[in-house]
Amino acid sequence: MKKVLVVSAHPDDEILGAGGTLFKHINQGDQVYWLITTNIAEKQGFTKERVKSRQEEIQKIEKLVGISKTFFLNFPTMSLSSRDLVVMVPRISEIFFEIEPEVVYCMNRSDAHSDHRITFDAVLACTKSFRYPFIKQVLMYECISETEFAPALPEKVFIPNYFVDISAYMEKKIEAMRIYESELGKHPFPRSERNIEALATYRGANIGAEYAEAFQLIKYIDK
Repeated sequence: MKKVLVVSAHPDDEILGAGGTLFKHINQGDQVYWLITTNIAEKQGFTKERVKSRQEEIQKIEKLVGISKTFFLNFPTMSLSSRDLVVMVPRISEIFFEIEPEVVYCMNRSDAHSDHRITFDAVLACTKSFRYPFIKQVLMYECISETEFAPALPEKVFIPNYFVDISAYMEKKIEAMRIYESELGKHPFPRSERNIEALATYRGANIGAEYAEAFQLIKYIDK
């Protein structure tokens, strides 16, 4: 049994980027934990109803996927900056020591959304082997509507080199994404069911499978 941690800047990142893989981990008997770095609140202009529905969405995802425990940092959404790292890093470090995850999934380092980039920087700071010897794998996932809209520069390209066959879990991935109804739109909106399936189809073709999710492997320790 492995302990797996998936990190989201916002709820829905985890399903878009690694939903099928998370279902596969659960099916294999692994424990899956979830860390969400931002949250919404009324003082940010969100309605009381939307704040409530967002928490309900999170609870539904926890139940559907089989999340062992969810951790919240509750930074205001759409406002993370490098100034927050001094607070984020020690808080994430505490969570890592509580869970002792072997596998960590995090969003791509150069996604278009600044919340994603800052979250990645904070997470990576907590993967040093001499401080966190339990971590064996660190992988970045691609997040539709963010990864593909990063600047088209060589140093910012997402380079998939680790693929997971999710053919048996594609329907569950779509079912989970439907929980985030307000985040979905009709094609050609990036976060559409059609586009989610299209990306999984393309990644599946990369490895000779019906559907797959792609990751960029940052660290793999065989010890």
